[in-house]
This record gives sequence, C-alpha cells and structure tokens, in this order.
Amino acid sequence: MTVEPTIDAVLNGLVEELAAVEHERWAHWQRYMHSKGVRQNDGALTIPAELVERWDRQAATSYDALGDRERESDREQVARYLPIIAAALKKAQL
Repeated sequence: MTVEPTIDAVLNGLVEELAAVEHERWAHWQRYMHSKGVRQNDGALTIPAELVERWDRQAATSYDALGDRERESDREQVARYLPIIAAALKKAQL
C-alpha cells in the first residue's frame, strides 16, 4: 500500500527551496533600491523623495487598485515560485 503525500506535506517540504527564492527576490530588490539611492559619507543611503513617495503609495494600495504595470511586476515575482510548486505537486502526483 502506497501512502500518497498530503498537500500540506508537499508544501511543507518546499519551505527551504521557496525561502531561497524569496531571499534572491529580496536581495534583488535591495540591490535595486541601493542603486537608486545616494551613499552618504557615513555609509547611510538616501533614497530620492519621488521613489519614497511612489513606494509608499504602492505599499498603501491594494493589489486590485494597482495599475496594470504594477500588477504585472507582482505577477512576475510570483512566477518565480510556480515552477518549484508545480514540480513538487507533479512529483507527488497531486
């Protein structure tokens, strides 16, 4: 008798792999942010006001209220996770 893994077991088994993708996503965002800032003599980073204003607006806006370009950017990030999840589900035959 074969015991098929549950969806929860499959997803729990993906935590480390997905965490690695999340770290790369975060690191990419940090590199981007740092590239937009101005490094100060003390090592601090000053981010231009227009970027802070844009990011504050985006953070305060629900996904449904974002523009098409902003939603597409979020979809691109989610797409990084889907192959890992799909492969695990196929392997588990769920």
